[in-house]
Amino acid sequence: MISEWFQRVGSSIPRGFSRYFILELLKKTPHTGKEIIDYAVEQSNGIWKPSPGLIYPLLGRLLDEGLIEETKDGKYQLTKKGKDTADDVDKVNDIVKKQLEVLFRLGNVGRFVAIDLLEKISAMGSILSSNFANMTDEETKKYKQFLESELKKVQEKDVKKKGKEIKIE
Repeated sequence: MISEWFQRVGSSIPRGFSRYFILELLKKTPHTGKEIIDYAVEQSNGIWKPSPGLIYPLLGRLLDEGLIEETKDGKYQLTKKGKDTADDVDKVNDIVKKQLEVLFRLGNVGRFVAIDLLEKISAMGSILSSNFANMTDEETKKYKQFLESELKKVQEKDVKKKGKEIKIE
């Protein structure tokens, strides 16, 4: 089961990843489409080679959504809306990362739960990645509150578990 999952996930870039890869890269400095492709190849040691047929239509969608703009020299940079979106993605990423860290500390059971969670997050991420830019501020706020409340529950269980371990010893 696990090896099948890793083959499925490890053999390709998850849906929606390219979008956030571009936003993350453009947070630092403006880039051309070719520079984005070249950077992806370089950072992945040649494992991921996004085609112009992926990158340029995606840049077009990001332009249409108002997340990026094209400069006079043909480079793309984030707009204020794009910066806010990239910051929101970072916050969600931090929450999910904390949840996974707790699950992995729980040993084998935690690993199986984490793998299941990763599959659910991947599916949820696909849905969100295609709709994130269209979410209202209120929807984004509710989603963030949901993730934070789930993280709090996991953290409370972790604290209780540690308390029991201390009492046993």
